[in-house]
Amino acid sequence: MNLQLDPAAPVIFRVAADVALVLHVGGASLALVSGAAALVVRKGGRLHRWSGVVFAVSMLVMSGVAAVVAPLLPDRVSAMMGLFAFYLTATGWMAVARRAPGGRSFEIGACLFVLGIALADLAIAWFGPSTPGGQIDGQSSQILYAFGGVALLCAALDARVLQRGALSGGPRIGRHLWRMCFAFFICEGSFAAQPKAVPEALHGSSLVIAPGLAALVLMVAWLIRLQLPRGRFRPRFATS
Repeated sequence: MNLQLDPAAPVIFRVAADVALVLHVGGASLALVSGAAALVVRKGGRLHRWSGVVFAVSMLVMSGVAAVVAPLLPDRVSAMMGLFAFYLTATGWMAVARRAPGGRSFEIGACLFVLGIALADLAIAWFGPSTPGGQIDGQSSQILYAFGGVALLCAALDARVLQRGALSGGPRIGRHLWRMCFAFFICEGSFAAQPKAVPEALHGSSLVIAPGLAALVLMVAWLIRLQLPRGRFRPRFATS
């Protein structure tokens, strides 16, 4: 997300842009560090809990700013990614939060929210090639086909939870795990796509996206382990 205003713009606009940029970049940086920590420390332990809370709050700030500011640039692709990352983080966090009154209302709202994201993603991806230059706001929109598909999967899973009731045990942890890991993947991918944020020596290197891919690999590994019988090869998670 590139926030550049004309120096002649009103002071209040320039201050707002600076604040938004600090929140966005600061939130993303903190999310990358805390997310990496949450991935490698003992699951369910105090360090995992605290790093997870920091990651969740940082991601909500970063993605929330992107979702609000990006359409004004305009950068509709980044706006949709911000909305999806916000949804993934919120629902992933709520999956392991203590149940509170109104939980079902949250799940209904989340299901409708991500369904809207999926439809918007697919619509932007469909109309992108027909625009001048075949791009949306200077970017290829085709990646939104993939994220729109994942968003549709999320909507289907949310509908299933609404039908069958609240998750518990392994399915509850699995829901938390894959959503947080995918949110980390989006955050790291957004970072890797910013040339100014990447050291010049790593420009064009596949190492830039390695942390995000590692998160997906670990996600798959943990999801497989959750399917194993309880024992030495199955991780123990705190579920409260």
